[in-house]
Amino acid sequence: MRKGILSLTAAAAALALGLTACGGESGQTTSTTASATASAAPAGKIGVILPDSKSSARWETADRKYLEEAFKAAGVQYDIQNAQNDKTAFQTIADQMITNGATVLMIVNLDSGTGKTVIDKARSQGVATIDYDRLTLGGGAAYYVSFDNTKVGQLQGEGLAKCLTDKKAEKPIVAYLNGSPTDNNATLFKAGYDGVLKPKFDAGEYVKGPEQSVPDWDNTQAGTIFEQMLTQQPKIAGVLAANDGLGNAAITVLKKNNLNGKVPVTGQDATVQGLQNILAGDQCMTVYKAVKKEADAAAKLAVALAKGEKPTASSSVKDPESGQDVPAELMEPQAIYFDNVKDVVADGFVTKEELCTGDFAEKCTEAGIE
Repeated sequence: MRKGILSLTAAAAALALGLTACGGESGQTTSTTASATASAAPAGKIGVILPDSKSSARWETADRKYLEEAFKAAGVQYDIQNAQNDKTAFQTIADQMITNGATVLMIVNLDSGTGKTVIDKARSQGVATIDYDRLTLGGGAAYYVSFDNTKVGQLQGEGLAKCLTDKKAEKPIVAYLNGSPTDNNATLFKAGYDGVLKPKFDAGEYVKGPEQSVPDWDNTQAGTIFEQMLTQQPKIAGVLAANDGLGNAAITVLKKNNLNGKVPVTGQDATVQGLQNILAGDQCMTVYKAVKKEADAAAKLAVALAKGEKPTASSSVKDPESGQDVPAELMEPQAIYFDNVKDVVADGFVTKEELCTGDFAEKCTEAGIE
């Protein structure tokens, strides 16, 4: 037994060393393995690759935490790492996980091309695959676990329309800060909010303003892009920002121009920053995705696969590239405004202590957060 433990420790150390050598931000990756003994764990081992820690705080503060909790509770061996938006590191991590005995690989792809390469290799090695949060187009993963992402976009569109109505805006000019063009979720979000807003553009109720996708969901680039948008069209009256990070980038620019609070901005992910922007009146709304439910559903599938089972999914989605139906578990998103920020706290996604700091304490009281 001692020899087995020492071998596992050596393998983990070698993996960490290999990743540090990848260079760039990938050197920040970390790995974790369950403390369960080999005799308590099933034969399989689960590898998880998260995409980055800059596009959204959720990957490290929520997804990693909930997946770890689920795997520990199931007593399985696991390895969770973050590619830090490095495609080379992403593939290297996948290769090393497979080499080190992963029988299940769960990925959040950086783009469908890289994701498909990883899935193809995993499948050729007999490793079961799960697309987590983002569908790898043409990838052929065995399962897909995410939220109803078209519904996420629909809630964003409805939220912006509600906030523009509250502002009594007449023929408002609406700008779009779309998500990454390489992320299929961004395409689905846009389909959702276009479904709400395009009819208003067509009817002349709203005016379509500048629109741009933000590469890699990069918040710094989003700020530069939105500053150019506002220079091009100073009368922007509403901003459909695809997540809280992009929304905060727009809000930062609006603050510089004394327009924060006057121009509604949407978001997604219910991050602490996004929720604080809502409390401050600078952000119109966000979309809360109960990541624990998503992580638990994915972990349940992964554990079953690691045990050699063939689990069934409750629904399926059609891969628009391959035309194949992918077994899927899809969670329901929730729109969050000032008056129901407390729901996110009550659900345990963020704590009162981290949200209600400094000047936000009074706003939290006003919002009914206990």
